[in-house]
Amino acid sequence: MSNSELATSYAALILADDDVEVTPDKLQTLIKAANIDDVESIWTTLFAKALEGKNVKDMLLNVGSGGGAAAAPTVSAGGGATDTTPEDVKEEKKEEEKEESDEDMGFGLFD
Repeated sequence: MSNSELATSYAALILADDDVEVTPDKLQTLIKAANIDDVESIWTTLFAKALEGKNVKDMLLNVGSGGGAAAAPTVSAGGGATDTTPEDVKEEKKEEEKEESDEDMGFGLFD
């Protein structure tokens, strides 16, 4: 990571920590206050656009949580899952049967 990117990253973190909106002008002001002269305005513009409308604190807190899992199907009062249809169940059974028949071919990986 170059000094320009690092300086802009730190400036964005400072603004986010103070609950100030991240804009190119505010990033440039912080960078100049830190006596860093070699940062091009493209970096501050890119960072500001990338962080626009995002909560940086939440992003930092959730950095290790991954992309998240798919939502589980909800169960209705009747006890059945609302996301599956009888057609889906039939297709799943057919797929399972095909997988089982592939395994019984008479030879294995190390035979």
